Amino acid sequence: MAVISLNSFGQSSKQIQQIVNFAQLQTVIRQNDNKLYVVNFWATWCKPCVKELPHFMEINKTYRDNTHFKMILVSLDMASEMDTRVKPFLLKNTIDTDVYLLDDNKRMNEWIPAIDKKWSGAIPATILYRNGQKLEFEEGEISKEELVKMINNYL
Repeated sequence: MAVISLNSFGQSSKQIQQIVNFAQLQTVIRQNDNKLYVVNFWATWCKPCVKELPHFMEINKTYRDNTHFKMILVSLDMASEMDTRVKPFLLKNTIDTDVYLLDDNKRMNEWIPAIDKKWSGAIPATILYRNGQKLEFEEGEISKEELVKMINNYL
């Protein structure tokens, strides 16, 4: 499992990057801790994903001090591109929330419908969880206003 710890100045601050399989990811996003988990599936090569990420970071900054809120980004980039593509992207775009790289491509036909039966696998995709239960699923790019509304419905 690879880890990178960086803040917006490139200095160590907190863990923001791990390579995980789907079972490991589920233990992170489906915790029974009464937090609202906002989970966004994205990739560096996905234009709509990259377009909406600044909104996610603004919203994370607004809510991150709320003990009942946690934002997690799940990259679907290839694990082999962690050092050459993903880490530089995170630094350049000042991504300051936990990011997990899901390296479970061989089982995607299992974990995509496990996330949501209606999910075609297209990204971006955003899911809200609390206490292990899926509250809402949205496939495709969402606006800052839509995301705020989704979060406020459950906080």
